[in-house]
Amino acid sequence: MKVEKMVLAAITTSRDKVDGGAPIFICDSKEEMDKVAANLEAILDGISHALSDELYIIVKH
Repeated sequence: MKVEKMVLAAITTSRDKVDGGAPIFICDSKEEMDKVAANLEAILDGISHALSDELYIIVKH
């Protein structure tokens, strides 16, 4: 099975910013959010996109 064009994860410091079917990672600070996003990007072989100061998504193109 090959996964293409989907949201793999959401990383946020604000729980009310996300909801849905992808895994959601809640962080205590922007610094923690940046580290988690960078690690998940590598682990999931995806691309990290900052949608706001409080929200990143990891997507597979």
